[in-house]
Amino acid sequence: MDKVALRFLLRERRALIAPESHGLSRPARQGRRAPGLSQAQIDQLLHRAPDTYGRLESGRYANPPVDLLEDVARLLGMNEHEWVALWRYALGQDPPHPLNARAGEAVPGTWQLALDGVTHMAYISDRSWNLLAYNEPFAALFPGRRVPANVMRWMTVEPEARSVLRHWETSWAPLVLPQLRAAIAADPEDPTLCGIEKEVLDDPPAARVYESARAYVHPDGSERPVHHAEHGPGWITVCAAQPMAAPRARLLILPFRAGEHHSGGRLRPLRASG
Repeated sequence: MDKVALRFLLRERRALIAPESHGLSRPARQGRRAPGLSQAQIDQLLHRAPDTYGRLESGRYANPPVDLLEDVARLLGMNEHEWVALWRYALGQDPPHPLNARAGEAVPGTWQLALDGVTHMAYISDRSWNLLAYNEPFAALFPGRRVPANVMRWMTVEPEARSVLRHWETSWAPLVLPQLRAAIAADPEDPTLCGIEKEVLDDPPAARVYESARAYVHPDGSERPVHHAEHGPGWITVCAAQPMAAPRARLLILPFRAGEHHSGGRLRPLRASG
């Protein structure tokens, strides 16, 4: 627990919430000049015993329960960054799930500027693999620059993909389809993912791989064969990351190397010197 950082985070967020916005009056007792909700008002709004929130903010609440952290974070209007910080300061670990169940559906618009500055193919997709942003090198990968609306659907069931993704049945499907299974296991109610799964099961080659899919392996660092629409056969290396403000969204940077044959080796891991 980091009591100092926890207290600063909660006080800062609490100060931004006007009591009047919750039908409460601003405490006027002598000596209290702090803006925002009082600690007692938070207990009142959350239907908690007196001093519950005060113990949390002061660092006197060892191992606060998940439901208390969720209630406090939502009342104080925390974003996903602050939600992660709250867990790290209060419990010394990352939260088990995003604060917002639909987190990962949007990213800040500045990400398009970032992608435009990347010379490799690069794109960002949301939690359901809907394409949010991409750069021109990524568009050039596709015949006629027809960029798909959903990357997962394109990779798994779109006929055109099987001419772009070389050796689809052995080099792509066994790695991509487990990602779909893992995503549906984490969010079985997602209508986009469920729709893609139905299309996969209706497609015999995809269904065959899907139904025998091995455990999901993160794609970061893997090299896969493609047929680039403008540069011909080659290989892309998958560099995967996640925008911090959008849990479950994905940033993919895909360096391309022309040629028929696999490079035969991996680059050494990057570590700090000294």
